[in-house]
Amino acid sequence: MNTTQDETDAMPGIVSMRAAATWFLDQRTLPRHESAKKYHRDLAAFVEHLIPAVEQLAAALPKDDVPAQVAMAGVGEARRRLHEPEAAGLLGEVERVKRLARSVVALCDHHDALKGSTMCLACDKPIEDGQGSLEYEHVSPSGGAKLPGRIHAACASTGRPRR
Repeated sequence: MNTTQDETDAMPGIVSMRAAATWFLDQRTLPRHESAKKYHRDLAAFVEHLIPAVEQLAAALPKDDVPAQVAMAGVGEARRRLHEPEAAGLLGEVERVKRLARSVVALCDHHDALKGSTMCLACDKPIEDGQGSLEYEHVSPSGGAKLPGRIHAACASTGRPRR
């Protein structure tokens, strides 16, 4: 698949696929096997669409650019996860889908970082130049690490960020 930067910018779903991947990762109960297979199919299709966009952004930067190198490592890991065989049993399959979901989140983050975007932790939409925003730190649900970021000033008054 050959994706141009304009197609990726217009690509519907980067926000929704990041949200879907994050939602899947946050689940504490096992889904039905068919649901796990559907998530894998959707996440895999999105990864296949996003990989060329991240590669194109990284290729436009100098060879020694660290964020570009990190993004390319993430692309390699995402490709490896795309080719993992179906796992035995529901638990094995859910873990395989979770690994792919982590790649979706990582590729979305790499894409945003290489584009220079800052995403709001509350609404998961870009914070544009000139928009009011606030620093925000929250504790990761998976290990207690603090994850810093920014939120729109307007989102701060509407309640707690979703992550």
